[in-house]
Amino acid sequence: MIPLTLAEVAAVVSGEVAGEGARVAITGPVVIDGREAAPGSLFVAFVGEQSDGHDHADQAAEQGAVAVLGSRPTALPTVVVDDPRRALQQLAAYVVAQVRRVGDLSVVGITGSQGKTSTKDLLGAVLGHAGPTVVTRGSFNNELGMPLTALGVESDTRFLVLELGARGRGHIAELARLVPPDVGVVLNVGQAHVGEFGSQDAIAVAKGELVEGLAEDGTAVLNADDARVAAMAARATGRVVTFGRDQPADVRVEELRLDRLGRPSFVLATAQDRVPVSLQLVGAHQALNAAAAAAAALVLGMSPAQVGEALSGVTTLSQWRMELRELPSGVTVLNDSYNANPDSMRAALDALAAIGADPAVRRTVAVLGEMRELGGTSEDEHAGIGAYAVGLGVDRLLVVGEPARGIERGAEGCGTTETTFVADNAAAVDWLREHVGPGDAVLLKASRGARLDEVAATIQ
Repeated sequence: MIPLTLAEVAAVVSGEVAGEGARVAITGPVVIDGREAAPGSLFVAFVGEQSDGHDHADQAAEQGAVAVLGSRPTALPTVVVDDPRRALQQLAAYVVAQVRRVGDLSVVGITGSQGKTSTKDLLGAVLGHAGPTVVTRGSFNNELGMPLTALGVESDTRFLVLELGARGRGHIAELARLVPPDVGVVLNVGQAHVGEFGSQDAIAVAKGELVEGLAEDGTAVLNADDARVAAMAARATGRVVTFGRDQPADVRVEELRLDRLGRPSFVLATAQDRVPVSLQLVGAHQALNAAAAAAAALVLGMSPAQVGEALSGVTTLSQWRMELRELPSGVTVLNDSYNANPDSMRAALDALAAIGADPAVRRTVAVLGEMRELGGTSEDEHAGIGAYAVGLGVDRLLVVGEPARGIERGAEGCGTTETTFVADNAAAVDWLREHVGPGDAVLLKASRGARLDEVAATIQ
C-alpha cells in the first residue's frame, strides 16, 4: 500500500484515532488476519459470531502491525469507526484513486460462473511482463477480499487485476463502484450458484453489472461463444472486444489440440497477427480462459506476440485448480478440488479423458464429490455428471459423500464404467490405496466444502 499516516487513514474513513498514534506510518500490507501481518501493517479487526478480531491485536503486533482499524480501541493505536468493513472499502477506493491520479494504473475486473481464478492468474502472469502487477490472491473476490487486493497497489503499480464474485444482484455493482475497472472481462454465465440466484438469466443480470460499472471509456471483454454474455454488449457504453472459438470473435482460439497430458496448444488469432500458444496447464477449457486473458492484455497495449509468449510460460495457477502431478509411483493425479459446478465438472472430466487417451495410461479414475448451491436442479445435475463420465469412457468412478449420491445414480446402467460409492473422505482414501496403482490417472473434483484436496494429498 502507498504509505499513509494513521491520521490520514482516519480522515479517509471518517474515523477517530484512539491513542497517541496519529503520526504512525502505515508502510506494510493491510490484513484481516493477525497472523498475516508484517512490519508496518494495518490490522483490520471485525467482530464475528465466533471471535472478536480486536482481541487479536496483540498477535498482529507480534508480527509487525503498527495500528488497527476497528470499532473500538485496542492496545495498538486504533482508528475507530462504526463499520470496519465499509471503512476498509473506503480506504481501498481512496488508495486506488490516488495511484491513478499520480501514476499509470489500469484496473481489470474479471467475473463469470467459472474460470475466474484461472483467467485472473493467466492475465496477472501476462501483464507482469509489461509492468508491476497486483493480482487477487486465490479466490479472494468478495466485499473484503477485493478491497484487500486493491490496497496492495503502490505508486509504481501498472496493473491491478481483480477477481469479482457475486452471491446476489448488486454485489458486483458495489465492488465496481469502489474501484471502477478500465477493462471488464465476463467469461460465462453457467449454473454455479443458480440455487442462490434462481436462474441463469438472473446470474447474467448480476454478472453484467461489471459491464455497466466500468470506468469512463472502459472496455468490455465478452465471451462471444456464450449468448448471455455476448448480449451484455448492449449494456456497454464504451468499446467492446470479444473472444471465443469462432468468427466473428475479435480474439480467437484456432487449431486447438491437446498433448498426452491434456495440455492445449492453439493459434491465438487476432486482426493483427496469428501467434502459436502452448499452455502448460491442463484442460481444453484453459484455451478459452487464455483467450480471455489475451483479449484484456491486448486492450491494455501488449502485442499478440508478447501475449502468446507470456501465456506459454505460465506453469501454475492458484492452488488445487487443475494441479497435475506425475508421482514416482507411476500414478498421475489431477487435483481440481477447489470448487465445482456442472460446467467445470464436465471440463475436468474432459481433461481426464484426454489424459486417458495416452496409451501409457492404464486406467482413468474420477473421484467426484458434491456440487453445492445448485438449488432444485441439484439431483438432476449430479445425475447428469455421472452419465457424462460414463459417456467419456472413464474406467472407474468413485463417488464420495451422500450429497453426491446422484452421480452414482446417473452412472448406473449407462455403460461399462465401474462405479463405487463411499460415505466420506476417509473411506475414499482407503479405496484409493487399495485400487489405484501405476499407470492410473486420477481426477479429484468437488465443491470446496467436500475437501477432496485432503484426499488428493494422500495419493502416493
